[in-house]
Amino acid sequence: MHVRHAGSQPSAKGPDQNFTGTVRVDALFPAEEPSRVSAGLVTFEPSARSAWHTHPLGQRLIVTAGCGRVQRWGGPIEEIRPGDVVVIAPNEKHWHGAAPTTAMSHIAIQEAVDGRNVDWLEKVTDEQYSSENTG
Repeated sequence: MHVRHAGSQPSAKGPDQNFTGTVRVDALFPAEEPSRVSAGLVTFEPSARSAWHTHPLGQRLIVTAGCGRVQRWGGPIEEIRPGDVVVIAPNEKHWHGAAPTTAMSHIAIQEAVDGRNVDWLEKVTDEQYSSENTG
């Protein structure tokens, strides 16, 4: 057994090439052999969001605070709130982030294939973020 104490790792800024707006990433645990699972607590300030991306084995998001948005390619933008669990299928193109006026935090859980757990794509435009249905 190993306890990872809160605050034992520094917070990281979400990289500008993968996020729009202010995003903070707090690693919860890395994938350690033989496991392929890792998780992080991600906090998006109002209007902040990820770029479009996919995960080779999918992803689970557990919303912990605030109000946010999630969208899969070609589908409607959906509102997400604390307690919601978002199940993203393997290789499903999607994005997630905060609502326009409210921050949002979620725990992101994903598995890696050959050490890779995400493929980043193009950024979500302001028009896509504000649209009722894009993709």
